[in-house]
Amino acid sequence: MKVKVAETAGFCFGVKRAVDKVYQLIGEGVSPIYTLGPIIHNEEVVSDLAKKGVRVISEADLDHIEGGTVVIRSHGVGRAVYEKLEAAGLSYVDVTCPFVLKIHRIVERESRAGKHIVIFGDPSHPEVRGICGWCEGNHTVLKSSEEAENFSPEPGKALCIVSQTTFNYNKFKELVEILRKKRYDNNVLNISNILNTICNATEERQKEAKTIAGEVDTMLVIGGRHSSNTQKLFEICKEECGNTYYIQTPVDLDSEMFHRSSYVGITAGASTPKKIIEEVQEHVRIKF
Repeated sequence: MKVKVAETAGFCFGVKRAVDKVYQLIGEGVSPIYTLGPIIHNEEVVSDLAKKGVRVISEADLDHIEGGTVVIRSHGVGRAVYEKLEAAGLSYVDVTCPFVLKIHRIVERESRAGKHIVIFGDPSHPEVRGICGWCEGNHTVLKSSEEAENFSPEPGKALCIVSQTTFNYNKFKELVEILRKKRYDNNVLNISNILNTICNATEERQKEAKTIAGEVDTMLVIGGRHSSNTQKLFEICKEECGNTYYIQTPVDLDSEMFHRSSYVGITAGASTPKKIIEEVQEHVRIKF
């Protein structure tokens, strides 16, 4: 079986930095350690940290804990969370991805200037909720073409467009084009800023996954079930290769996936450890 693994597969800079920081705190004897939500969307990593005493908490839990260190994960949080941490006198370590922090500063500045902020992304994703938490005034999250078509801003408001860092690059271009052509009250929308804030690693990962999926008989996409960027990789690969599968570990592999396959492609989301990618690769080569 010929196997091709994407060079961009696995931990991105921001995720690696966040995970490494938590393990560093453990090594330094810091206790207790709390993470605001799972540090990454990977069950194996979160489970390993739990065995080492790291507790996953929600924002609501901040009202009930005393002492310890809270880790703000790479997805980032809104301004209100920082205010709550400081008001409670809780120690915290901020490992928000620098690319996400950049978006926070943009939406804070542009919303203060009176612009309507439009965010391309999933409204339920923690990164997007954090971005919304830095908008002062009107802001809208658009996820689909239909939502973009139905979007009606406040009359006279200039728009500033940003994106979730893991958004599908092709979908970003599609939504921008819809808004550019859209007319509201017989006027073209006043778009003052279009900022492609999809991180470079995400864009490169998506392009490489698309290329590999177009070459192989079977495509494997590895990542946690709740990983937004992995879900987008799966969608992109599925369009190029009908025989595409979303798996979390080698346990999910099945011989039916490789029926009449001689060439297998593998990519993985930003929350997938290198160890799991190597295990899947080895399993495919030996078992199938």
